[in-house]
Amino acid sequence: MDFATATFKNFENIEGHDIYARATVFGNFLQYMKDNGHMNYRLQNFSGCGPEMCVKTSIHQNGFDYVSFVSNDYLGFTQHPKVKAAAIQGITDFGTGAGASPLIGGHFSYHEILEEKIAAFFKRGKDSSVIYTTGYTANSATLMSLLQKEDLAIVDMAVHASIYEGCILTNTKTFLHNHMESLERILKAARTQYRTKLVIVDGVYSQDGDIAPLREIISLARQYGAYVMVDDAHGTGVLGATGRGALEQLDLLHEVDLISGTFSKTFANIGGYVIANPDLINFLKFQSRQQIFSATSTPAAAGIIKAIELIDEEPQWQLKLWENINYFKKGLLDIGIDTGTTGSAIIPVKIGDPHKTGDAGKLLLKAGIYTNPILYPAVAKKDARIRMSLMATHTREQLDKALSAFEFVNQKLDIAGQSA
Repeated sequence: MDFATATFKNFENIEGHDIYARATVFGNFLQYMKDNGHMNYRLQNFSGCGPEMCVKTSIHQNGFDYVSFVSNDYLGFTQHPKVKAAAIQGITDFGTGAGASPLIGGHFSYHEILEEKIAAFFKRGKDSSVIYTTGYTANSATLMSLLQKEDLAIVDMAVHASIYEGCILTNTKTFLHNHMESLERILKAARTQYRTKLVIVDGVYSQDGDIAPLREIISLARQYGAYVMVDDAHGTGVLGATGRGALEQLDLLHEVDLISGTFSKTFANIGGYVIANPDLINFLKFQSRQQIFSATSTPAAAGIIKAIELIDEEPQWQLKLWENINYFKKGLLDIGIDTGTTGSAIIPVKIGDPHKTGDAGKLLLKAGIYTNPILYPAVAKKDARIRMSLMATHTREQLDKALSAFEFVNQKLDIAGQSA
């Protein structure tokens, strides 16, 4: 295998190689990446999540303070003293674990409060919520429970991997990203088939940071008798007048059947949730395998409750985030860098060539900037990029340091406009 052109995808199933042989070849590939300075993955952090992180790299074996753009802690709440205090109080009151699944003894008062808080947060009246241990399982376990062989999932090709995994028990059709003609063709063909038809999209897409055309999607779904689910993991806390996400921004909060999301981004912890009609939620609480067979979130989840409250109590964090987004994006565009169609806190630096993208990541680390090069299969082979996540707690000096680094990288590698 030619490691110079290989990607992680090539090692999923190597013909004629058993599990140990595949692991050995993959280990050789990882060493090749390390030798070329392209191993920006699974780096060890010595400090908490934030706009600056102490990271162990091949350049700095004992750790170095990098300006970080790898965190989806958009409002900086992982370090907010009130969130920390609430998590600590939760542990003091309940200990460090839940000890069981929600169905058989692991459902505590802080879980009940959290489910009530996140349901009320979206201002959808009588809707209820169910919480999951991860955002990933909020999607995968929910969809496995709701959609069976008689049903159809219609998904945007750019949805999160958790949604694809959730659809393995049902029929699935994908439409071109944000392409309404492609969606309508599928809906029209499936009009008289299948018991349940569910259109599943992201509010904000995790790699391009672009926003789904939700008004058009909902209209088409209703026209052809389909339901709609929106995963707004990256929009909640960032978009909308009061941080309720892409649906609030478009005044569509009441127009979809299910909203899913995560507590690991804006809400500064770990876990996921689904918001829907009480009957659907009760069904999930007793039928979703993750609810039956997996332990629920720890008492530190009490910090999530405080983070939800802070969205309204301290709206200055969302405002500061958008100051940073607009400033940083303008700086990149002034250099000539392609940031695609982002409308969120995710700003892709689109380069195109995967090895040039790896070299860009290496140069950025040398300049003190910690970023994630994103390659195939996370994105198309020709669509490699550096993915930047902005935080409300980034300082202007940190943003300027990153912009200077990108200007240097552009001078060395000519990354401006390369993805076109």
